[in-house]
Amino acid sequence: MARRARIDLASNAGAGAGTAFDWPGGDGVFMAEATWGGGNAKLEIQSPNGTWLGVQNYATTTPISLTANGTANFRAPAGPIRVNITTASAVYAYVVGVPSNVAG
Repeated sequence: MARRARIDLASNAGAGAGTAFDWPGGDGVFMAEATWGGGNAKLEIQSPNGTWLGVQNYATTTPISLTANGTANFRAPAGPIRVNITTASAVYAYVVGVPSNVAG
């Protein structure tokens, strides 16, 4: 089974919206570690209309907003994806694709 791509969304970053990267679509894991200081890291995807929307946690259906080192599962369509950081510093954030069990 082929390994799915990892996208580095932030590397030692501070507050602000990160650079958008092309997400191929499907299941993934968002992970972040940082000096949080009360801040957060939100995973966002761009709508066809150009608006940035919060990507929902696969398990809870609430937008992903990490406030401590950790991970969250998600499923998103193909399109631009980014991390948006508030207050936190030294943020490292990634998305990693999860292989499908469906034979193709």
